[in-house]
Amino acid sequence: MRVSGVLRFLALIFALVTTWIFIRSYISLNAKTIRLPRWLSLVTKEISVVRAKCGLTKPCPKEFFAFKISSGAANVVGPTMCFENQVIMSPVKNNVGRGLNIALVNGTTGMVLTQKCFDMYSGEVKLLVKFLKEIPEGALVLVASYDDPGTRLNDETRKLLSSLGSSYAKQLGFRDSWVFLGAKDLKDKSPFEQFLKNNPNTNKYEGWPELLELEGCVPRKIP
Repeated sequence: MRVSGVLRFLALIFALVTTWIFIRSYISLNAKTIRLPRWLSLVTKEISVVRAKCGLTKPCPKEFFAFKISSGAANVVGPTMCFENQVIMSPVKNNVGRGLNIALVNGTTGMVLTQKCFDMYSGEVKLLVKFLKEIPEGALVLVASYDDPGTRLNDETRKLLSSLGSSYAKQLGFRDSWVFLGAKDLKDKSPFEQFLKNNPNTNKYEGWPELLELEGCVPRKIP
């Protein structure tokens, strides 16, 4: 009886020791698995990419403004304009329309001055002429086409748009795609312009060329 009692006591001690070792090992392993995601979280934060203004791939240098202009897609999706991370015109803001969509921005401060759309299919071209003639000195001019930007254009409007630095205003016609950034009385042609002619043989959409996107950094005008 004494021998069997001793054996039972030893078996109990062995079971307690084994259980203690197992619990200690489990707690230690669990602690390691908890710490691992923290390390991964730190690594993720270090390699996270900071998006530049207006969704540009790289931030603009100091004394430059970031911008992005997208033309309309056929007569379905309207154009979008972003300047210094501010969306000026877009379908979501419900302030775009068929024809030419134009925004004016102060070239020194970056402040938005105004934005308007002009129907170039059935609208009054004299309204566009008046608007272009009243553009203040030092203003940046952002333009995006939608549906039809050219049917109503006349020689006077083409000349005024060319004076802003456009190379394609004289060619702009029915259902062409056009995006442009210029300035009042620009001496040279603007480097910020894209143009695509309406051509049934190359159009991406039925009756319209594909959407155009223009983005970049424009220098701030020194007062």
